[in-house]
Amino acid sequence: MLMSTFLSCLQTGHRTSNVEDPDLRHNRFNNITLEMSLKPFKKNDKRYISDVCHEVFTQWASLIRHADTVSVLLWTADGSEILDYSGSLDQPLEWAKYIGNPNTEHEVDSDPDGNLSIHERAFTYMDNPPEFTYRDLRYLVSQIKKIGERITGKPVRVGETFDPGPEFAKSVFKYHKHPEVCMGATMGSKTFVCCYATLNADSSKYAGFPEGIAQDTPFGTFLGRQSQHFLTDLGFDYLWLSNGFGFGMEPWSATGAIFDGKDFHPEKIQDTRSKIINFWMLFRQECPDFRIETRGTNLSVGIDLAADGVDLRSIYKGGYNLLPPPNSPWAALNGDFGLELTGYMSRIAELPDDRYMFRFYTHDPWWVNSPWLDRYVREPHDIYLPMAVARINARGEVKIPTHLNFLTIDNSYGAMPVQVPDEVTPHILQARRHAPDQPGLVVWVYPFDEYHDLASGQPERIQEIYYGDWFIRQTVNEGFPMNTVISTTNFVSVMKSGVSPFRESVLVTVVPPAGSELEEQLTRFVKNGGKLLVYGPVANGSQEFLELLGLKLAEPLSGEFNLQVSLEMDQTDSPSPTIFRHGANMSGGGIETRAVAPDTEILAQAVQGQEKRDIAVLREDPRWKGGAVGYVRGTNSATYRGGHLLTSDDPVTWFTGGTMMRLVLSRIGYSLLYNKKSDDIRNPVNCISRNKNAFWFSGYVPNLTVEQRFLFPQGAPIMTGWETEIRQGYATYRFPKAFFEECRVFVEQEKGIISCFEIPNRYKAQRRIQINGLEQAVVRIYAPVPLLPANFQAFLNTNYPFKTGKIEPVVKTSPSGDFFEFQDISGQLVVSW
Repeated sequence: MLMSTFLSCLQTGHRTSNVEDPDLRHNRFNNITLEMSLKPFKKNDKRYISDVCHEVFTQWASLIRHADTVSVLLWTADGSEILDYSGSLDQPLEWAKYIGNPNTEHEVDSDPDGNLSIHERAFTYMDNPPEFTYRDLRYLVSQIKKIGERITGKPVRVGETFDPGPEFAKSVFKYHKHPEVCMGATMGSKTFVCCYATLNADSSKYAGFPEGIAQDTPFGTFLGRQSQHFLTDLGFDYLWLSNGFGFGMEPWSATGAIFDGKDFHPEKIQDTRSKIINFWMLFRQECPDFRIETRGTNLSVGIDLAADGVDLRSIYKGGYNLLPPPNSPWAALNGDFGLELTGYMSRIAELPDDRYMFRFYTHDPWWVNSPWLDRYVREPHDIYLPMAVARINARGEVKIPTHLNFLTIDNSYGAMPVQVPDEVTPHILQARRHAPDQPGLVVWVYPFDEYHDLASGQPERIQEIYYGDWFIRQTVNEGFPMNTVISTTNFVSVMKSGVSPFRESVLVTVVPPAGSELEEQLTRFVKNGGKLLVYGPVANGSQEFLELLGLKLAEPLSGEFNLQVSLEMDQTDSPSPTIFRHGANMSGGGIETRAVAPDTEILAQAVQGQEKRDIAVLREDPRWKGGAVGYVRGTNSATYRGGHLLTSDDPVTWFTGGTMMRLVLSRIGYSLLYNKKSDDIRNPVNCISRNKNAFWFSGYVPNLTVEQRFLFPQGAPIMTGWETEIRQGYATYRFPKAFFEECRVFVEQEKGIISCFEIPNRYKAQRRIQINGLEQAVVRIYAPVPLLPANFQAFLNTNYPFKTGKIEPVVKTSPSGDFFEFQDISGQLVVSW
């Protein structure tokens, strides 16, 4: 009887428990996907397959309980198993049993002691790997569902993958029978299948083409029909399109069909856009109902659009039943959080519906690395930073990811070390428990529709689109704390509805189209007390918006400039560069702005001979009820010099243009500055999100010698569990490689050492915090809202049992939220609520 009750409990996991952590119950995932190869199935044996399936769901049980549905995404091969499928389940299966690239000129397992890398020659992952047929794969899919549903008590889906490249399994189809479809050069010349390629004639039998392939058959038609047969026959529930497939020709590169690395070719954009959309239409004609999930490119909406003609708006609005692309793995590969976060926010600014994904890179089953253990060195920065990101929808609601994926749960040798889920799960749950529930300090008003309108209506301006996202990528890499996004279209809807979720945030956007509703609402926002920071070229803005910024147009200049600034700068041991390069091609045109309004403060100037241009200004008008507007022209300090990405200018020689946004932000109220030995030391990346009225600081510190300084309008932020030295009003910290820290305490104090720690609580209270080292300080406490003075207690310079020293706070409301305030406090303050 006891055992049957226990089993019954196990099999009701799909129900939301009444005793589940309320913060996690509120933030449950719609779906959690465990991605894996076939490598753990080292024996084609029913008992062995069953044991592996049990281990998969057992390892991740403490996380799976917080999801409504569980999925397993199988990296069976490279997608050629779909292309090759003849309709016979007894057909041998070529599967991803390799480490390295098996599609090179060198035979697998050849020259094991030679100098060839695994990019040049692959190995089989074990001696005598098992053989499988399509029938075996169908059985495997059925067992994953059966055992997963029995263990979790939840619906279990199984997905299949299609990858356009050569990485995972041998592909006779791509590289011998039909090399004409490999138009992309992502991993060398003619290595990646392009979605809008056409096929040459082929007399072989395929499941969807039993008489063979006719000449010039669109690849979308062929893949769609083959997928329909394959997914149906083998019992799969959905298809994952990998590595940017369906999103252009060069999914990893800063170049593409429109930008060749030197010049833009706007005349090609309409034709390229049509070809990509045609792929989706043709695919859906043949495979109409299976859900599609997508990896997307390694870049962003604007970069993909301007470089490779990818019209994400049409894909989203096409009714193709797809889940939009998640964050890319750039941060794991090279620490480029700027590109990861910029791309992520640009993709979720608009959505096909309300679903989107966060994906975390735990293992790599192909290239002998396990990012959690080696690339990340078990540091969770690539969990806390992207999970600090949130989007705002047309109703003004803050929305966080609905789906969570793990790439992958097995390593290159087919092992599934339990250490990884044991260590990763607590960080995922901590980030989810404190997920954003209101906009962050800085909100990107992303021009999703404006960029697509420009590409179709004024393609000669696509370099502005390209510049915009690359510039923001650089600002984020330079420490600009932006992790909330709303599309311009949704922003207009929210403002017109009368909802005001932005009173605590600085909005960041480009110059709006002249006479647009966006211009009207941005102007209204500033004049009603809002803070706005505008970047980029202004020549196509209206005269009225130029007047709001306090600017006028001058002749555009480009090339090398001297920099003059009146801003507090980062501190280095040697003088920082005061020259910068502004390339018109990479920065959306030349520098063309001069301050004209008498109340416009010039913060930075570019000087070229006798000519000056004002590249950073701030305007505040007393009639604006505390509102302010800043402008940064913005230089993308990077150029294309080969490889996948743009190459940044040497920061020891040239001032980095992306830094200017963070420096100007300090004049709008939020100051984040760095002390470091030299300018070639990479800056920390920061996100600051809000949850239950707290400020959550998450970040990545590439170099642990860098000291960070913070000062906000409400004072110096004092992290819970930390000591900080206050210098000239700033709180100073040397954070670890990855951090996720709560701040509910701000202090106005000129100097001293302040600590803030949680201590044992009082009866029927939630928390008690002790703050030490105060010297005639103003202290502000951001307790959870709504603030309840009757439940809040504060004691000055006394200890347990706190029978004396009680003081009363003042309840305050400000643009940064509601808080309790204490004036002229010295010594130790203990607060509880």
